[in-house]
Amino acid sequence: MHFERVFNYTNLPPASFLRKQESRIKMTKKQPAVHILASKRNGTLYTGVTADLLGRVWEHKNDAIEGFTKKYSVHRLVYFEQHETMPSAIEREKQIKKWKRKWKQELIEEQNPTWKDLYEEAV
Repeated sequence: MHFERVFNYTNLPPASFLRKQESRIKMTKKQPAVHILASKRNGTLYTGVTADLLGRVWEHKNDAIEGFTKKYSVHRLVYFEQHETMPSAIEREKQIKKWKRKWKQELIEEQNPTWKDLYEEAV
């Protein structure tokens, strides 16, 4: 029996689509993560840590949690980084919280120059 398979590389999805799918897969895993939320571009910032990024951001977006993000309408996920362990994520969160605002803005803009809501792409 002869089996022939022809690959047509012109039918592959664009690289931007593949990166979006890869990002979605990474964000849906329950894994320690540090995140930064913003009220708008260059607006109020909130830095946090969680083991369930999508669930935690959903809580912030829906004002399910009393506190800073609800009071100041900080609902846009503009930056996140995942960590292997919760202690390393907590250490990084503490480091970022001590930073000057300008440094946080630069961190965000390195990976998200338009300050788009990364959560919207993941769901």
